[in-house]
Amino acid sequence: MITFHIEKPDPAIAEALQDKINNLTKPKGSLGTLEEIALQIGLIQQTLSPTLNHPVNVIYASDHGIADEGVSKSPKEVTRQVIHNFLNGGAGVCFLARQHGFELKIVDGGVDFDFPAIPQLIDRKIRKGTRNFLHEAAMTREEMEQALQYGADIVSDCHKEGCNVVSFGEMGIGNTAASSMWMTCLTGIPLQECVGAGSGLDSSGVQHKYNVLKAALENYKGDNNPLEVISYFGGYEMVMAVGGMLRAAELKMIILVDGFIMTNCVLAASRLYPEMLPYCIFGHCGDEAGHQKVLNALNAKPLLNLGLRLGEGSGSVCAYPIVESAVRMINEMHSFQQAAVTKYF
Repeated sequence: MITFHIEKPDPAIAEALQDKINNLTKPKGSLGTLEEIALQIGLIQQTLSPTLNHPVNVIYASDHGIADEGVSKSPKEVTRQVIHNFLNGGAGVCFLARQHGFELKIVDGGVDFDFPAIPQLIDRKIRKGTRNFLHEAAMTREEMEQALQYGADIVSDCHKEGCNVVSFGEMGIGNTAASSMWMTCLTGIPLQECVGAGSGLDSSGVQHKYNVLKAALENYKGDNNPLEVISYFGGYEMVMAVGGMLRAAELKMIILVDGFIMTNCVLAASRLYPEMLPYCIFGHCGDEAGHQKVLNALNAKPLLNLGLRLGEGSGSVCAYPIVESAVRMINEMHSFQQAAVTKYF
């Protein structure tokens, strides 16, 4: 079983960071969340002059056996079709990545399709989709461990290439259903409050999705141990994201968190290693039912609320300029002493 050695940022530098922020030419606290982010990143990097280098959005993709139960408006073949759209630069996250200078890494973790060899597609396929968790565990313990390792290895590669800020996205029809199961099992929030429309179900579709997931929960005989929950209900792409997040925290990288699915991946990761949470910056709160509740469970404060529910890392990449502004603030604003301005607070 892969293990991670994650340390919370050393708080010793916090006083000096806060002093630097407070002595910039502005009323104390007047840049609000930018000041909070600057402090967080300074703590992560253990420096008064943090930097953002080579941002990468890693998209893990896989299919889900539970999709056979009609829990998504989109058919399973959409997963592979969207992969091609990523590779052709036409997906939603692609324009955001171009706009904000992100490299995209696309990883096939378990898509139910035989792709030809494509240089831009990283092949880490474990199986052609998970099993149907209505009837059995979605993956074996060995498959879960392999997914954690693969996800972590991709982030190690990013780090070796000079990346210190990483965003995570996903593609996999049925993964809001899997995320709802992680959410209810790992937080105790009632299932009904965790189930939403996903890619666009109407009210009857949401009810059907809930009924399927309720039956799956009744069939599950486990004890809500985090590793068991992760493997029983998860998707390969979700488990890879958990592994990626844990490796990023181990390497003291900034983790940008996307929507409902990736927030539930943080939930799972933090149930295994609570020390990883200080490395996370939450990009946005989306429209998927339950997202705000799982953010609350993590005491997370998202930067944006734009009604996004696309996934792919779109919300976290969209929020990146705010993170960049925070770093520019602490590095580029003059202090009262530098600017020869009398402190006015």
